[in-house]
Amino acid sequence: MCGIFCQLSPSPAPPEPDAAVYRQLRKRGPDHSQNLTIRDASCRYRCLFSAHVLHMRGPLTPQPLQDQHGNVLSWNGEVFGGLTVSPDENDTAILSRRLACCQSASEILDVFASVRGPWAFVYYQKAAECLWFGRDFFGRRSLLWRFDPGVQTFTLSSVATLVPGDSSWKEVPAVGLYKIDLKHAREAIMFEIYPWQKSEREDNLDETALESVHGECLAVTNHSRLVIPSPITPMNTSLPFSSQEIEIESNENNVDGKDLAQILSRYDQTSEVDRLINVLSEAVRRRVQSLPLAEDAKSPDKATVAILFSGGIDSMVLAALADRHTPAREPIDLLNVAFKLREPKAKKEGGNKSKKGKSQTASKPPACPFDVPDRVTGNAGLEELKALNPERKWNFVEINVAQEELQEMRRERICHLVFPLETVLDDSIGCAVWFAARGRGSVRESGDETAFTSEAKIVLTGIGADEQLAGYSRHRGRFKAAGLQGLLEELAMELGRISTRNLGRDDRAIADHGKEARFPYLDEDVVNFLNSLPVWTKADLTLPRGVGEKLLLRLAAKRLGLCRAAVLPKRAMQFGSRIAKMEDAREKASDKCTRLLTG
Repeated sequence: MCGIFCQLSPSPAPPEPDAAVYRQLRKRGPDHSQNLTIRDASCRYRCLFSAHVLHMRGPLTPQPLQDQHGNVLSWNGEVFGGLTVSPDENDTAILSRRLACCQSASEILDVFASVRGPWAFVYYQKAAECLWFGRDFFGRRSLLWRFDPGVQTFTLSSVATLVPGDSSWKEVPAVGLYKIDLKHAREAIMFEIYPWQKSEREDNLDETALESVHGECLAVTNHSRLVIPSPITPMNTSLPFSSQEIEIESNENNVDGKDLAQILSRYDQTSEVDRLINVLSEAVRRRVQSLPLAEDAKSPDKATVAILFSGGIDSMVLAALADRHTPAREPIDLLNVAFKLREPKAKKEGGNKSKKGKSQTASKPPACPFDVPDRVTGNAGLEELKALNPERKWNFVEINVAQEELQEMRRERICHLVFPLETVLDDSIGCAVWFAARGRGSVRESGDETAFTSEAKIVLTGIGADEQLAGYSRHRGRFKAAGLQGLLEELAMELGRISTRNLGRDDRAIADHGKEARFPYLDEDVVNFLNSLPVWTKADLTLPRGVGEKLLLRLAAKRLGLCRAAVLPKRAMQFGSRIAKMEDAREKASDKCTRLLTG
């Protein structure tokens, strides 16, 4: 993991990089910082590289990494497959050596197509005098760009700073690789786009890639019409032979937890469930065993792995699988965030009963203002994990956030990390993820509460499960409106836009603490397996909430012994943590969030 930065300018003395941006980058990579400047002998361009390293595997390798041929690599990624990286090697060095052997654009593309894992990079290829950059297929690492036409300066950075009224920073679209011919950089900044290969039925070089690049620069498809082989196989879009095989109407009323468990017990998809457990377990193994530091430097009482933990099915399955692959003597940190419930407004005497006929006294706040839904399910999930492995030390970290601290941290730190996104939803999730990843809270042992801060550098997150397994309420709505065909279209859209909706923002929020986000549900092998299945195997939305959505994952959880978690309905992070209730405003998730500008 790194914070990477590159500034391209035709001027030999361009403006100095923003000091605030540098500080943000330094938080992402606290273990080593270094700058490197490349100048063209004919003064046609100047490239300033800055990289800030979070040491995760192999020997500490300073970046930007310049090889013996003068090529420069800034790499913010992890190689979990595709390229061979032994435990005593650093993937940045391995990748640099592979790229140094490339003589053509197609060879460059083949290298990045082979990498399995998250990445963003900038690469200066000296012989060809070009600058390559891009993000992985899902956009699991943040990369932003900005063009200042006044001084003809083009900037790439893992993170930026929010300046009210400045909309020049944008996220680099995860549509493929980009190349800039530096020989003509003085005249104009022009991108050649090398898009990810799509299915045979689609045009690989459609206009969406061109429309999504920075508007003040010239973008063209590459002249050779080359594409990058996709790491992801097309989604199985098959439908049942008869529409009568799927009954869209469902009965969701008057179903309790015991009924849900009984419904789940009637399903038997042995082969698919076993395969999902195996492929997801391997994805978790890759992510928890690619660990920082030498073995003798680890403290046995400190966790190296943490999980964003709500007690819901996504995080519970990750915890159970992490337990398989984490040494028995090491704790696992379960990061559970809660935002203080607002005090209810005083009710007038003789007030009306609620719509459901319950008296107002039935809605009294809990004894603890942080007993939000995710705290309740998190504690229940902790007990289930303890039963699964009582020998493991599970650090259930209660991270409690009051409104005053939320406002302070949003103003000082989080608004810059959410930027350039700006909606109410981005604010809510960005804040929740930032506080959770910080890991500062308390743990309870034998009834005693002790202050605790998680030092684990690896943070597992469940992003990707809902998008692939129909976990959101909008999936159920689309299914009721348009059946399985409509659901397939919705799922394809979800996976296609995950880089712009979630991943860049969450990477910036987690990395701000010098930690690395890892996404097992978005492992290429996991996605390919799920894409190979017909949609009705992954979800059955004729069944009630708590069973029908993410059906295959629920069956896997049941097989793992997580019977209670297997029938928990989906609850979005902003609602489960109650951050959505912190602000007294009637606002939509898609509204522009003024709090990001005002704190």
